[in-house]
Amino acid sequence: MPDFNSVQLFAVWVLPVLFAITLHEAAHGWMARRLGDPTAEMLGRLTLNPLKHIDPVGTILVPGILLLLGSGVLFGWAKPVPVTMENLRNPRRDMAWVAAAGPLANLFMAVLWAFIIHVGLWTLEVSPGVARPLVFMGVAGVFINTILMVLNLVPIPPLDGGRVAMSLLPGPWAWKLSRLEPYGILVVLLLLVSGVLGILIWPVISALQIGLGVISGLPAGDFFRLLSALVN
Repeated sequence: MPDFNSVQLFAVWVLPVLFAITLHEAAHGWMARRLGDPTAEMLGRLTLNPLKHIDPVGTILVPGILLLLGSGVLFGWAKPVPVTMENLRNPRRDMAWVAAAGPLANLFMAVLWAFIIHVGLWTLEVSPGVARPLVFMGVAGVFINTILMVLNLVPIPPLDGGRVAMSLLPGPWAWKLSRLEPYGILVVLLLLVSGVLGILIWPVISALQIGLGVISGLPAGDFFRLLSALVN
């Protein structure tokens, strides 16, 4: 099991994290444009430039403080992609698709990183110097994207799952759920710190990671051992 220094850890994590955040947000804008709302495109948010999506507080300050405190809890958010609901062809229905586009993008990337692990394992004997970083980067990519996907599908606004739920619920129930939005992030943080959120979402995340291990060719035990080297 390799012992990573801080530079090596940064090199392994930087691309998976940046792509996970960037494509998640860009997917919201892409779906909104397809459904009639060009707001994100006009504001330059349909881009893979991570600087356009980074929120100074949610992407840098909050995760940085949590890491420095050694809290064991890592949480953050990107700059939300603006959507003008009135521009959508069927606002109530289409908003569900716009919200779901981000987690679906994370699922797509998790599958892609699983294939990268497969490529790394396939070339391990031929070129171990190239293959090992690919495998570890793929593990990091599967990990961060499965977490972002499942976390964002929690039905608490302003998370994507909350917006999907508001689109699908009957009017009175949707209105009641929408009233939670100003306090949603605080509720999620409290659930996260208390451990309740982890109890709810970690079984789903682990099941996804084990399933993606089948695609990658990396047995579950090996996947979690490699992951342990990256997060401990």
